[in-house]
Amino acid sequence: MIYLLGGSGYVGHAYQALLTRKGIPFRNLRRADVNYADRATLTELLRREKPAFLINAAGYTGKPNVDACELHKSECLDGNAVLPGTIARACADAGVPWGHVSSGCIYTGARPDGTGFTETDTPNFSFRTNNCSFYSGTKALGEEVLAGQPDVYIWRLRIPFNEVDNPRNYLTKLMRYATLLEATNSISQLDEFVAATFACWEKRVPFGTYNVTNPGQITTHEVVELIRKTGISNKPFQFFKDEADFMSKAAKTPRSNCVMNSAKLASVGIQMTEVHAAVERDLRRWVRT
Repeated sequence: MIYLLGGSGYVGHAYQALLTRKGIPFRNLRRADVNYADRATLTELLRREKPAFLINAAGYTGKPNVDACELHKSECLDGNAVLPGTIARACADAGVPWGHVSSGCIYTGARPDGTGFTETDTPNFSFRTNNCSFYSGTKALGEEVLAGQPDVYIWRLRIPFNEVDNPRNYLTKLMRYATLLEATNSISQLDEFVAATFACWEKRVPFGTYNVTNPGQITTHEVVELIRKTGISNKPFQFFKDEADFMSKAAKTPRSNCVMNSAKLASVGIQMTEVHAAVERDLRRWVRT
């Protein structure tokens, strides 16, 4: 039996679909049924039911985007920094291994040599560097809380997308925004992300932190060209002059745009599709909702 927290969210639904497709028994643990934010409650449940593994896809992202986190700071802090620590202690007490969906949004830019950030690089978009959104700051804190905890995977997700039109889908967002910001990013195909993360447990790869992004990097203009190439949208995409223009006209808080190195994931035998190929493939099989 697999326990899933946050199963009602965008990423959580993808986990539900994966586990259902694999025929693996799981319990979508809802806070309305069990207050898993309470350590004693969660510990008692884990000790009694002894799940083989727990996936934490719960967290606070803000809707429609991270600007909302600036207005709901206590909920954001609780969901992204406090809750992971509560789960870690409960799982350690009950002897249950688990995986935590973190974020690559704790970085900005790239390493000095232009390569992507690795799992050992210190976050440079956090409260400690005083340059981040509240969302990114809390996600970085969540990883700090888990430092040194036993039997846990930390899976870093970046800007999820797939072939299904959805307000949370990066491709949908680009097609709906009136004006876009040109940026270079590593991103994560949602279904490949959940499959890769669960494969960590299936293959019993070493516990620790993994950047779970599609290999390579892609620019906003490159994605737009693929949208045009596949005929999904021919609208005249408009771009901000630069990040300063974006911040002055469209955003309340800084955004993370970064490049990540996913070689560690590949080194344990878990492969994801090259990013340009993944984006084009999903656009060619686009499902409108």
